[in-house]
Amino acid sequence: MQSLVNIFWLGTKEFRSLQRDMVMVVFVIYAFTLAIYTQARGTSSEVNNASIAFVDEDQSQLSMEIVNAFYPPRFKTPQKIAARDVDTLMDKSEYMFVVVLPPRFEAYLRAGRKTEIQVNIDATAMQQASIGASYIQNIINDRISSFLSRTDSRATLPVRLVVRKAFNPNGDTSWFTSIVAIINQVTMLTVILTGAALIREREHGNIEHLLVMPLTAFEIAMAKVWANGLVILVAVTASLFLVIKTVLGVPIAGSPALWLFGVVLYLFFATALGVFLGTVARSMAQFALLIILIIIVLQLLSGGTTPVESQPLWLQWITFFLPSRHFVSFSQAIIYRGAGLSAVWPNFLAVAIIGLAFFVFSLRRFRESIAVTK
Repeated sequence: MQSLVNIFWLGTKEFRSLQRDMVMVVFVIYAFTLAIYTQARGTSSEVNNASIAFVDEDQSQLSMEIVNAFYPPRFKTPQKIAARDVDTLMDKSEYMFVVVLPPRFEAYLRAGRKTEIQVNIDATAMQQASIGASYIQNIINDRISSFLSRTDSRATLPVRLVVRKAFNPNGDTSWFTSIVAIINQVTMLTVILTGAALIREREHGNIEHLLVMPLTAFEIAMAKVWANGLVILVAVTASLFLVIKTVLGVPIAGSPALWLFGVVLYLFFATALGVFLGTVARSMAQFALLIILIIIVLQLLSGGTTPVESQPLWLQWITFFLPSRHFVSFSQAIIYRGAGLSAVWPNFLAVAIIGLAFFVFSLRRFRESIAVTK
């Protein structure tokens, strides 16, 4: 019982220490509000307001319909240019896409003859160029099919592909990036808060004060775990409902309480990682370098940036032992697909087991560092 009391009061000391560090407080608030909003809205793989021009050498009813089929917000209002100006205008980056409709385009289609449309693409913006080319192809094909259905000509395609997007019907990038952002912030901020608190106490000589008290290494470490974990949990909860759900309008399909329970399990691992890095690093500068090395690897291999399935098979086996992979997996399952406990309990169990094992390892390292201090 006395041990629990000690852990509680040591945790309140962590709160007071954080309260005096206004830079860290502002950083936490920024990380779970503006940083998530800017990452969701400011970075997008979708095509928005792409500049497009047409060289209409056919001047037919069909070519006019194709030109008029492109409109905001995907594309800017199309401009008509001459064929001789294509290279010059693309060299000046005035247009990302230039579509050339050949002469007798409509007549050839009515006669059932094959014809070609040239699409010139500025591929310096590689991702938007690739996605935009797909948009252009789909829009032109739909317009041609619609036009031919009003004539004697008939499309000869044997199969009609019907696409239904589950969980994100409009393909809104912000729905995905906002959740990935909050997942990354949980990992980074938890490790930073816990490790920085430990290093700050060592630099200020507070560790020596704690060692003369009847406290154990377990009590000191657990105080940092629950105090810093609680700060992140409150920030995550506020960010989930205020920023992601209210401001960004991202629907939460599953139970927020179930997801927050999973966050608590993951925070146990993240705080243990912070304690471990805090015992390894001897200064804030070393700690910052370790953060860059560790956090980037955890984020890249978690499956939030790129799917785990796209990684080499040997690397996929290694990522199975990373709690960040399971964190991303159950977060996407609960928030996007509305999964319940029956679907995500293996991920919960994996995070709990790996987190507990790493906490035991970090506690052992923490005891050794205290012994050296003594």
